[in-house]
Order: sequence, then structure tokens, then C-alpha cells
Amino acid sequence: MRLQAAGVTLAYGDRVVVDGLDLGIEPGTVTTIIGPNGCGKSTLLRALGRLLKPTGGEVLLDGKRIDRVPTREVAKILGMLPQSPSAPEGLTVADLVARGRHPHQTWYRQWSSDDESAVSEALAMTGLLDLAERPLDELSGGQRQRAWISMALAQGTDLLLLDEPTTFLDLAHQVEVLELVRRLHSDTARTIVMVLHDLNLAARYADRLVAMRAGRIVASGDPHEVLTEELLLHVFDLAAKVIPDPVAGTPLVVPIGVRHAAPSVT
Repeated sequence: MRLQAAGVTLAYGDRVVVDGLDLGIEPGTVTTIIGPNGCGKSTLLRALGRLLKPTGGEVLLDGKRIDRVPTREVAKILGMLPQSPSAPEGLTVADLVARGRHPHQTWYRQWSSDDESAVSEALAMTGLLDLAERPLDELSGGQRQRAWISMALAQGTDLLLLDEPTTFLDLAHQVEVLELVRRLHSDTARTIVMVLHDLNLAARYADRLVAMRAGRIVASGDPHEVLTEELLLHVFDLAAKVIPDPVAGTPLVVPIGVRHAAPSVT
């Protein structure tokens, strides 16, 4: 396993969000975590990215406890794009992407030709070479997300964690970003873990879905195995039909209605 949560419990203060969870990420796969708001998806991703320390259990990176691996070494292996990242006003695309090289620099090794090549390659992979000198705040939403992904790529990691990379994007830009993610996977065999809200896009672009509810994993596997009408009702309280996507052949969720709890009798 490239990345593993073993009996992980996660909490904010006294509030437990994830309780005794086990999850293994196979190398060279795209894994997407789905579930209703507040189920612990992003909290789990933060723990996998060493941004949140478990109160129980452990996270393993290539078989080693991630909290015992030096921060700089983790950053050379694992790149993470959080929700709604922010950058200083006026920062150019090239400057942002160059920040991804920080783990490779020390007081005795400053900017080098290797760093320059890594930044140029990351920009080329995301189609942003022509926009390298543009301020980040002048870009469209989709272009900005590609710039942030470029920064993660410039780290030189082969393991990427993306927390809701399509948030606040229109449908065309969502597809643009996810096509990029899928291309990165197919071209470079990177291992990618994402959190997504759109079930149909998750099914189309993931090799494996992990469905969560109330801090626990309810189902995990191929999208055809996970996205069933029974699971949608159980996990999302959503009555729906699941049919084949006419383009990709993946499961396509057609909502019917939301199941509401029966009113209490007084």
C-alpha cells in the first residue's frame, strides 16, 4: 500500500469525526472519497496528508508511520491541494508553481537548473506555459486550479491528495480539471486520492470509490459496485435510479427525491 489508515480515529477537540477507520490506497490508482457533508471525507484526507494527527490508530506512508517521517521527506513523496487554497495578491503562476520546489531546497542548495526544469515541466503538463507570467488572480477558476495542481506537480511527488478540486467551478471547468487529473494518472502512473461531491464525475474519473457516512467507510471498490441504488439511499438518503452513462459506461445517478425522516408523534 502506498498510503494506509490503520484504525484511525480523528477528532476536533472532544468531537470525534472519524472513528476506527481502515483504508488502504493501492499504488497507481485514482481513488475518490464520496459521502454527505460532514461525514469526515476532508478530515480523513487531511490526516492522510499529515495535516491532522490521529487521536487513535496511525497513518502509514510506504509502510512507515507518517508522523515519524521528516516533514521534508514527506513533501518529496506526497503533495496535497487543500480546499480553496489562497495565495498573496499579485503572485504570478510561475512564482506559485516555484513554491512547489521548497522541499528540495536547503541553505546550501538554492534554486537550480533542476528546479527550473521541474517548474517548466509542471506548467507544460497542465497547459499553462503561456500563462506563466500572468498574475494568479487574473485567471479563470479552472486555470487557477490547474496552477495549484502544477505547484503540487513541481514538488516531484508521485502521490497527490486533492480535496474537492472542483469546488466553485462551473461544469466545464470541473471536467477540465478532472480530465487533467486523469491524464496525469495515465501519463505518469501517479497515485491520486480525491474528495468529490459530484457522484457522476466521481464515477467517471475514479478507479475506485470509497463511500463514507458518519465517519465510517460504508463501501469501497469499483464504481459499478459502490454506486448502487441501495447505497445511495443508505448513505445519502437519496432515492435514485442508477443507469449506464451513455458516454463513459460508468454508473450515472438520476435523482428521484430525498428521503426525510418521519416526523415524530407528539
